[in-house]
Amino acid sequence: MNPVVSVSESSSHYEGVLNSLRLIERQIKEGLERKSGVLIKPNFVSTRRQLSATHVDAVRAVLDVIRRHYSGKIVIGEGPAGSDLNTGLANYGYFKLQDEYDVDFADLNKDDYVEVEVKKSERSRIRKFHVSKTVVESDYRVSVALPKTHDMAIVTLTIKNVVVGSLVGHKSRVHQGYRGINLNIAKLAQVVMPHLGVIDGFVGMEGIGPVSGDPVELGAAAASVSPISLDAVMTKIMGFNPYDIGYLYYLDEWKVGTIDLEKIEIAGTPIEKVSRSFRPHPRYRSMLHWKNAQPTSGPLSGILHALGWA
Repeated sequence: MNPVVSVSESSSHYEGVLNSLRLIERQIKEGLERKSGVLIKPNFVSTRRQLSATHVDAVRAVLDVIRRHYSGKIVIGEGPAGSDLNTGLANYGYFKLQDEYDVDFADLNKDDYVEVEVKKSERSRIRKFHVSKTVVESDYRVSVALPKTHDMAIVTLTIKNVVVGSLVGHKSRVHQGYRGINLNIAKLAQVVMPHLGVIDGFVGMEGIGPVSGDPVELGAAAASVSPISLDAVMTKIMGFNPYDIGYLYYLDEWKVGTIDLEKIEIAGTPIEKVSRSFRPHPRYRSMLHWKNAQPTSGPLSGILHALGWA
């Protein structure tokens, strides 16, 4: 069965996300069955600029749907870059969710961690990443992101949101050049892959993302229990080619998920109706150099297996 990605036009952060979730609510309900803990991961790459962060009303829409089918523990967890979580929770109005929905908060930067080893090839040295234990052990992870351009990976959406936000200390270690960052994200994503991805595109960011870019009034939201396909669809909506996004390319090649739009079912609004070309980061052309390390002939999957990456 092909993965389903729901797309909805939106006139607000809340309305767009809620409508996109309703289109796949049966899948969400099935995924929540017999779960003992839900983690909702917003994006607080900055705790002071709302344009760069997940709006509280997008998370409120997610909570409204989840609470219809699940009454257990919910944690909102994030590990902001270079800042304390409470600063973002206060600045963005998240504390009021505590009483409204009976949720807890977790600063992933201060969490216990699981050590994850990543190797680029058989000859390369092992790199060890500290990944939040809360994220790894959560049996239902929800990534609530927004569509933004990025200064190393072209775009940042639900998968990158979880991977980088779950790193405990030294988040910059994931940024090992254009090829390195994509390989690291793809490898780590297999440890912390969201069970549900949500993208609030009421307003996105273009240009010098993921913090200092300009607003894009996209007016769309999307959601899926197949986050790789979700990120591929939103990449297309933003005017980029999913196969140009290195971490999505690797996850597709390793058959973790698919980014082939011909194999993805769109529920709701056709993507052509909401598509808008985002202005890329000024280093966009350089970011495409991750491809230079790819083989020019022969089956890529065989070479990746030989290198220990598949």
